[in-house]
Amino acid sequence: MAEKGDETPEKQLLHLVFGGELTDLEGIEFSDLDGLDIVGIFPNYATAYDAWKGASQRSVDNAHTRYFIVHMHRLLDPETDNGDA
Repeated sequence: MAEKGDETPEKQLLHLVFGGELTDLEGIEFSDLDGLDIVGIFPNYATAYDAWKGASQRSVDNAHTRYFIVHMHRLLDPETDNGDA
């Protein structure tokens, strides 16, 4: 059993979750950039996915609204891509 303080902290891999209404279901161009919903920045993919899923489910009635997860850690430090989802 690990004692308190023995646990290695999880590496911070920042992810941005955002979305909005698209001009066309086939593309990724937003109809209103000022109206983008910035859900937040999360420390790992799992929490970002949970936030993405929640935001997507809240907008299920609008077929033109889409949410995305951006792997910010890959943009900030592309040399250390660990292959997370």
